[in-house]
Amino acid sequence: MTAPFPPFQLNNGISMPPVGLGCWMGTHGAALEVEDMVKNAIDAGYRKIDTAFGYGNEENVGKAIRECGIPREELFVTTKLTSTHHGCVKDAFEQSLSKLDIGYIDLYLIHWPQALTEDDEALPPDQSPTFVETYLEMEKLLSTGKVRSLGVSNFSIKNLDILLPKIKIIPVINQVELHPCLPQERLLAYCGEKGIRLEAYCPLGQYNSPLLKEETILSVAERNKRTPAQILLSWAVQRGTAVVPKSSNPKRIKDNITLVKLSNDDMIAVSSIHKKPGMHTSLDALVRHQYDWNRNTEKDGRVFGWTMEQLGWPLNKEGQVIE
Repeated sequence: MTAPFPPFQLNNGISMPPVGLGCWMGTHGAALEVEDMVKNAIDAGYRKIDTAFGYGNEENVGKAIRECGIPREELFVTTKLTSTHHGCVKDAFEQSLSKLDIGYIDLYLIHWPQALTEDDEALPPDQSPTFVETYLEMEKLLSTGKVRSLGVSNFSIKNLDILLPKIKIIPVINQVELHPCLPQERLLAYCGEKGIRLEAYCPLGQYNSPLLKEETILSVAERNKRTPAQILLSWAVQRGTAVVPKSSNPKRIKDNITLVKLSNDDMIAVSSIHKKPGMHTSLDALVRHQYDWNRNTEKDGRVFGWTMEQLGWPLNKEGQVIE
């Protein structure tokens, strides 16, 4: 059973399924597991697969796609430029294309705005290659016919304000952490005005997510006879945001693409969860490892080398992102 929501139209006229499979395995690679996961997802009706060079599994994702029996043109495949490759966009893209070996890539994203050296040291925002320079190099890839759409990931309003006046091709997607604990309301409105679709990674939170046990989610799930995960994904898609949940469990894979139309009251209830004490927070383990969201405390001083101000994620006195 497929989702009851139609494909999303991107600003370049290409359509994209609202629900896809995220292929970050929690560790680098996990080759055989990701192959089975992708094949199970395609068998269940998924037609969008999301991976990245930094996940270390493009080869295995590509192998699963080639062996799935579905015509390539029926699939939408995303991969991402890793931060250490900002200065060599063409070569990095060719590496990803070769590893995937699926003819072309539907969507190519800047994974993070930070450029890193080979030693994983972050360059300052104004030091070359800046994310503007990197995106301009990505624009050149469209003329090759090997990529259909371009986008960004983890870009704030601040950094989109820097990027957009200097480029010719507006990103079709901004992929960000997005869920009821971090609904990204201001960013959603901003991107909507610019014609950029938001796409949610961590739409369920991550491992042992508190959202799956949250009382409002449980109540809405019981009322709609759906799982908490289905409610979270339905809420996101109904807001107009695409989602790329990850699961290697065949049953949950099927559940995650079977969405439900929520009532207005249910949508308001889920949208209000972040207003509860302590609930406005990142659930991304990689980010939280470096930043204590609720206490507004930098654990190592930065998130992947940049301060919250440089990332454009300002916090209020309670340590909550100002949305």
